[in-house]
Amino acid sequence: MEKNVGKIDKVIRILIALVIAGVGIYYKSWWGLLAIVPLATALVGTCGLYSLLGINTCSTKE
Repeated sequence: MEKNVGKIDKVIRILIALVIAGVGIYYKSWWGLLAIVPLATALVGTCGLYSLLGINTCSTKE
């Protein structure tokens, strides 16, 4: 798959994942596992929803 997640987008996704995981740990809820989704998309660099919508936040290097 083509990378479609840029650097700033990755940082935001990682921060969101940390917040979701932290809230899940604080409330002792399994909902904190949802942090896996933004963390995985940030680490892989590809977002399936972005692909479907035609969004690309990755900078192009020529």
